[in-house]
Parts: sequence; C-alpha cells; structure tokens
Amino acid sequence: MCLPAGLEAAPPAECTWLPQCLVRCWHAGSLSRCCAGKGVWQCLTDGLEVSLVHSLYLLSPGVKDGSWTVLQLVEALGSCLENTDPRTRGRGIQLLSQVLLQCYSLLQEKEVLHLVLFYENRLQDHHLVIPSVLQGLRALSMCEVLSPGLAVSVLKAIFQEVHVQSLLQLDRHTVYSIITNFMGTREEELKGLGADFTFGFIQVMDGEKDPRNLLVAFQIVRDLIAKNYALGPFVEELFEVTSCYFPIDFTPPPNDPHGIQREDLILSLRAVLSSTPQFAEFLLPLLIEKMDSDLQSAKLDSLQTLTACCAIYGQKELQEFLPSLWSSLRREVFQTASEKVEAECLAALHALSACLSRSVLSSDTEDLLDSFLSSILQDCRHHLCEPDMKLVWPSAKLLQAAAGASLRSYHCVTRSVLPLLLEQYTKHPQSSQRRTILEMLLGFLELQQKWGYVEEDESSLLSLQAQVCSVVFSALTDPSVQLQLVGIRALTVLGSLQAAPDLQCSHHTSHSPPGSEAAMEAAGSLAPIYPKVFSGCMVPRLEEELQSEESSRDHCSLRQRCLQALAAVSIHTSIVRETVPVLLQHLRKVEAGNTQDMVSVCQSLHRVALQCQQDAEGCWYYHQTVVPCLLALAVQASAHPLLGKALLEEEVLAAMVPIISAATTHLSPELAAQSVSHVVPLFLDGEVSFLPQNSFPCSFKPFEDGECLEAQRRLVALLMAFVCSLPRDVAIPQQERLLQELLALSCSCNCPFTATTAAKCFAGLVNKHPAGQQLDEILQLAVNRMEPGLAEGPRRMQALTLLLWVTKALVLRYHPLSSRLTDKLLGLLGDVELGPTAADGFSLLMAESPDVLHKGCHADVRIMFRQRFFTDNVPKLVQGFHRAGPDVKANYLKGLSHVLNHLPKPVLVTELPTVITHYSHLCPPHLQLLSLLCLQPLLLEAPQIMSLHVDTLVTKFLSLTSSPAMAVRIAALRCAHALTSLPTTVLLPYKARVIRALAKPLDDKKRLVRKEAVAARGEWFLLGSPGR
Repeated sequence: MCLPAGLEAAPPAECTWLPQCLVRCWHAGSLSRCCAGKGVWQCLTDGLEVSLVHSLYLLSPGVKDGSWTVLQLVEALGSCLENTDPRTRGRGIQLLSQVLLQCYSLLQEKEVLHLVLFYENRLQDHHLVIPSVLQGLRALSMCEVLSPGLAVSVLKAIFQEVHVQSLLQLDRHTVYSIITNFMGTREEELKGLGADFTFGFIQVMDGEKDPRNLLVAFQIVRDLIAKNYALGPFVEELFEVTSCYFPIDFTPPPNDPHGIQREDLILSLRAVLSSTPQFAEFLLPLLIEKMDSDLQSAKLDSLQTLTACCAIYGQKELQEFLPSLWSSLRREVFQTASEKVEAECLAALHALSACLSRSVLSSDTEDLLDSFLSSILQDCRHHLCEPDMKLVWPSAKLLQAAAGASLRSYHCVTRSVLPLLLEQYTKHPQSSQRRTILEMLLGFLELQQKWGYVEEDESSLLSLQAQVCSVVFSALTDPSVQLQLVGIRALTVLGSLQAAPDLQCSHHTSHSPPGSEAAMEAAGSLAPIYPKVFSGCMVPRLEEELQSEESSRDHCSLRQRCLQALAAVSIHTSIVRETVPVLLQHLRKVEAGNTQDMVSVCQSLHRVALQCQQDAEGCWYYHQTVVPCLLALAVQASAHPLLGKALLEEEVLAAMVPIISAATTHLSPELAAQSVSHVVPLFLDGEVSFLPQNSFPCSFKPFEDGECLEAQRRLVALLMAFVCSLPRDVAIPQQERLLQELLALSCSCNCPFTATTAAKCFAGLVNKHPAGQQLDEILQLAVNRMEPGLAEGPRRMQALTLLLWVTKALVLRYHPLSSRLTDKLLGLLGDVELGPTAADGFSLLMAESPDVLHKGCHADVRIMFRQRFFTDNVPKLVQGFHRAGPDVKANYLKGLSHVLNHLPKPVLVTELPTVITHYSHLCPPHLQLLSLLCLQPLLLEAPQIMSLHVDTLVTKFLSLTSSPAMAVRIAALRCAHALTSLPTTVLLPYKARVIRALAKPLDDKKRLVRKEAVAARGEWFLLGSPGR
C-alpha cells in the first residue's frame, strides 16, 4: 500500500488505512515500496525507521476520535510485535504504549482486559522490550474501567517477572508510578493480597539509590502504613529496606534540574520511620547508635527523628530503651559545644516526657514517667548544689525540658527542685550566683504559665509561694542591676500567675529599681491584671513624686521616670481614668517652666493615647478629656504670649500634634462628628464654650489679620492634628471656608512654622475631599495663589511649601492635577533661589509623613504611588539634568537621589543602570551620602547586576573613603564592605588594590571610621580563601 503523495498534515478521520501503512513502514523492505509519495513519509521515516513522535502525531488523533480502535492498532502492529528481532518488537510496543499514554481515558473495559493480558505476557520478553511494556502498564494503571482483579494480576506479574533494580532510573520510576496509581484507585484489591503485596514492594525497592525514585518509594511506604496494609511478618524487612538510608547523606549535584534537596529526603524518610510504633524495637537502637556518632548531622537527624516518633509511641515501645536514651541525651547536653545539638536534645527529652505523660496506665502497670523523672532528678539535682556551678545550666535546662512536658511532670520536678533552688539562693551571698539561681527559678515559673495558677495540694508554687515572693523581692532591692532585672522578670511572671497579689504589688511599688526599662515593662504587664491595686497604690505614689517641689538633677530625673511609669501602667481603662488627670495636672504645672518638661509630659500622654486606641470606651474618655484640655491650655497661652511662651514653642506644639492625632484616628464616625462640631467652630468663629476654664481675656481668631494674633495662628498645628486625623466619612462643618482660610494663611503668613502647618492642614483636607466640582474649584484657587507667589515676591518659600504639600496630597490619590504640579516643581529645580529646597521636596513627596497624609490618619493613599511617580518623573529629572546649567545641576541630582532612596528595593533593582549613571555624576558631599546610602542595600540584594559595574563602583568608593565629611567616609567604607557580596571571581582582580587603599582609613581620626575600615578590610583579606 502506498500513501497519497503530498499528505503532510494529520490524516482525516476516515483515513483507516494509516495503521496498516505505518506498520509496514517499520520494516525496511516495505519502506521502498511505500516511498512513491513524499509529504507524509518525510514525517514518518528517519533512515530505516519511522519516527515515533511523528507516528504518534498521526495515530493518536484517530484513536481519540474513534476512527480506529486500539485493538485495530494492535492487529496492525502484529508483524512487529511478533518479529524475532527484540528491537523491532520493542519499537512496536513502544509505539503502542505511547498511544495508550495519550488515549488511556478513552479505552473500553474489554480493550483494557486484552491489553493487560498482552502486556503481562510481554513482561517475560527480552530485557530490551521491558521498558516499553512498563510504560504501557503505567497507562493502563490510570484507566478507570480496569476490571476487578487486573491490578493484582499486573502487580503479581511485575513482582515475579521483573528484576526492578536492574532497570534504568526512569523505568524503575515507572514501576513506582504503577504501584502508586493502583494504591490510589484499587486499595481494597491490593489489601486482598495481604502481606504478599508488602513483600513484593520490598523486593522492588530493595537497593534503590536514585533520590528521585526514593522520594516516591518513601511515599509508598508511608501509604502502606497509614492506610493499614498488612505488613505481616515483613515489618523488620520493611524497616530494613528504608532505614538503610538513615541518616541521609546526599549532596545535590550542581545545577541539578530536578531540585531535590537533602532536606527533602530527610523529611520524607523521617515520616516513614516515625509512622508506626511497629518500627520502635528496630529504630530506637539505631537512633541511640547514631546519637553517639561523631557527625553532627547524624546527631541532629537522630534527635529530630526521636522527637517525631514520640508523638505516636507509648510506654510499651519506650520502656526498654529509656535508660539508654536518657544516658545519650544527658551526655550530649553536658558535653556538646553545639547549640543546635543541645536544643534538639532538650526537645527530644521534652517529647519523651510528654509521651510518657499521656500514656494510659492500668492498675498493675508501672508508671514509667515517675521512674524516668526520678532518673533525671538523680543525675541533675546534685549539680544545682555544686559550689563552682559548672553544670548548673545544663542540668537546669534538662530539668526544665522534662518539667515542661505536662502538668504532672512539672509538679514532679518542681516538688524536688524549687525548694533546693530557694535554699541555694539563701546560701550564696554573691549577686552573680544569686542571679544564676534566680534565672533558673524564673525558668520554672515561666513553665507554670502554660497551665496558669493551679490551686492544688500538689502545686509546688502554692506551697512555696511566700518563699518565692521573698526571694524575688530581695532581688529587687539588691545593689546589682543585673539581679534586679531578673527579679523584675520574675515579678512579672508571678503577677501573671496571680501569686500573692497583695504582697507582690506592695513590694513592687515600694522597691522597683529606678531608671529600669524592665520595670516599666513589668508594670505595663501587671497593670491589666491588678488595675485596682495600681490605681489605688502606684498612681497616688507617682502623683506624690510629681508634686514635689525639689529641683535637683536627681529629682528631675525621678520626675521623668514617674511620667514614663504613669504612661506604662495606663493599659486598663480604669487606670487611664486615674493617670490622665495626673498627667494633665502636671502639664498645667510645668506650663510656665522649661520646654523639655512640657515635651516629656506630652510624650507620656501620647503613649497613653496609643494604648487606648483599641478600647472604644477608653479612647473616647481620653479624647474628650485630653483634647479640650490641650486646646484650652494652648488658647490660654496664646492670650498671654509672654506667660505661655513655652507652650507656644514649636517643639511643644509638635509634641502635642501626635497626642491629638492618636486620640482622634480611632474614634467612631459618630463620636468624631460630635467632636468636630466643636473644634472647627473654635478656630473659625472663636467658639470656646466647650473648653474647660473657658474665660479667656480676649477672643480667639487665629485666621484674622494682625501681628497681635501671631501666637494664635501658631495653634493651627493643633487644628491640623485634629481634622487631618478624622475618618474620611466624617463631614467637616464649614469645610470650604476652612480650606480658604488655610490657603490664605499658608501664603501670607511670615512665620515658617505657621505657614507650613497651614499648608499641611490644607493638603490633608484636599487629599480626603470627595472628587467633584468643589474640589476642582478649591484646587484652581490654590494654583492661582501659588503661581504668582512662586514667580516673585517676599513669600516665594511659603508658596513653594504649599506647592509641595498639595502636590503630595494629589500624588497619593492619583489626581490628574498632580502631573501639572509636579512639572511645576521640576521647573523650579532650575531656580537658583528655590532650586535646593525644591530638590529636597522630592524627599517629602516620596517619604512617609509622620503627622498627615499617611494611612494611619485615613488619608487616601493608592498602592504603588512611588513606582508611578518614578516612572513618570525620573526621565524628566535626567533630561533636566542634561539641559541644566552647571550651577543648578546638583538640584536635579539631589531630587533624583531622593526619589531613588525612597523607591521600594525590588523596583530599584530593575533600574540599576539609572542608579549607576546617577552615581557617576556625584559632586557635593551631601549628594554623595544620599547615593551611597542608596547603593549599599543594592550591593547585597542584586550582586549579579551590580557586578557589571564593579570597576566604576570600586573606584568611586575608594576615592570617597578620603572625603572631608565623616558620614560620607563611613558610608563609602560600608559600601566597600558590601562589595564583598559580589561574585568572588569578579572581585579578585581588585583585591590587592582595595586592601592597599583601605589601609589609610585605619588611621582615621574618627573611631567610627576606623571601625568600618577594619570590618571592610578584613572581609577583603578573606576574599577567595577556602570555605568562603
């Protein structure tokens, strides 16, 4: 039969002659008779053989669409399948198997039956044929219409006829895939084989070495056990065939395309070994043996496997091996120098104790937990009493690991250990020894936190409560600061356990170590547990200290600590109601004092505000108490500028801003609306009726003209803190009027502080303003005020400040006008007077603002606004740089530096050519520092890309190590240090040059520079050495 000439595409559905034609083409003799046509033969033949890929391309569509059946294909392949040459037979079966792999889901039950019988028979064929047979069986194993019993028949044939481990890796993987497929779909049939199936698989797996196959084989073993296949008498054989790989010693080859890591094999094998208690009698001796190994990896693997096994073992499995296990664990903890090994030993001991604790005992069964803990106590307890305290910590760690496993084990250990530790604390007079003992005691107290304070007869802490508290309180009064710190930690734990609360709090308030941050933290932890005690005892004592009139340096320091302590304990709402009036009263007291005292009070009030935010009741109490009080104090001070000078200082007002902001951001919309209805009329109309002590000598009109009102205008900072922190859905009364007043003030005020806060407040409101005609009109009004101001006049700087903040407000929300304003800002970079400030303004646009225009105050901040700003404006900055005159080029570089420094690092990595170009044009020292700070993280995060510019970077960094500016020298040395993260082969040509150049900074007059030089030069010395 000859094929039609020119047929090059897949045959049509009615082309039923193709299988027979292809079969004939498997023989060289028939090939010459069939070559009359060209097209299809160019696809089907390759020398004397038909291309398998092209044959499949032609055959598979016909089988899929029903033009011919697989049995017809088998019949057509008959002469090949019966050929005496095994290679020919193999090619025929290979073609059939590949067709089946593509069409197995379309097979009928009868076809599958005949094919299975055929392939089973072929398993006895020549070894060259076996791989193709296995591929066919893999296809059939995925058929849903496989008749009952065929899966068992196939596996029996494979077990009996195929020596799997003599096959190539891919063929062995095919066998594992067949088994996996049948286990997933024919589970009950395979279980019918009983232990024979397990034995057959053991034969298949025995001797496997390839990690790709081992991962599959380990999964099959896990399934055998998890799905309760019968192991019969082959438990030990199954264990041996898997445990022979323990511990895993595998190093993946370089550039391994399969991506199999040593950890993958370790975890897979561990899951097998720890999957059944039936392995215990064989596995535990192996683990004990490997724990004694000299290889740390073997120790770690053994300990981690033991920990995993304890999750499923019981007393029965562990009983025989407990002494040996404890001996090995104790030896490792006492002798090892590895923290990893020690940690795994402690975890294994904890797991053993937990396993013994949960075992259910019968009346005639020995309690192994008691005997096991007795052994631990016997071997460790006496070390706690040794004068040199050499093995104190290893022993304490072992005891704590065992005690932490269960409440029962905790009581058993602490009954013996706690009295001994208390006795040793009394015996040792030295503070260092007492600190060690108290730290051990603290470890046991922290374990008690897992179960809370248990009022039981067996509770050691309950019976020793008074003694423990006495030891802790004595530590608090000890001269040693380190012992005091441990005592504070212990006090915190005791408080959380509610152990002797009255005594505890009494001593704490009387003898807390002054100046300790740990004491503040402890107070904050205990205050929610004992709010009444803190309100009734500690707060009055702190208030008394604040009211003292002493002015010595020590007492001033004490007042600072009292303020911090009041803030630290203001966790519970009931305490906040006591501490806030105290803080406000002290603020009124120091109002006429120095600025720093007022700032300290404000910092404490801010901390309290942050702690109240998550409690709606506390937040509203704080807001309605603190905000009116601060406003009243400020208004009173503005009425008497000379008397209230300290409160009107920029530093104090800046400290009040975060208080009001934090007190407002978490208000509900209803409460916020209630508050804004008072605050805005205060500034617009002078409505002071809601303020406490509201009898002021003059009216409050901050937006009116007049030099005498300059002090009042400074309070716009407080208005900014309030209105810019409101939720976006809160309506602001008289908003359009307020915006106009703020706009006028920002452009006309001579005070930079007032003008800036007015501009920020205006920008904050614009950012949240709903889109529409009103917003467009306000923005147009702002543009009309800014443009003349920027052109000329005495207030160009105020106009620039307004431009920067309005641009930021619009950039954040992707407003169309932002592009126009940004272009205006870019144009100002060429202005000799405003250019440097405009360049710094790019940092303002990209950075997170602390008081307005951030997500915390509900600003409209779109995602990826920095990336968008970078994409739109960096080309303009570069273009402007090239066009600018030499006197203003630095402005463009400075602006570019700010943009790059605030760009997310993943985005910046993709723009490295721009960064390097920017760096190559560095001039003034302040630009050098910005660029160095930008480049250092990139050297660590993108070494491959940065290595392309290594010559430029090395030259620049080394030259800047001699910069007159210390900050630049330090940054350059850090960059030189970071260069060592680049590929070694790239750096080696520069090694000698860099080492010579870094010798000079070693003699720098500044210690910080010398420190960085030592670190950088040391890394360059080690470059290329073995092990790096």
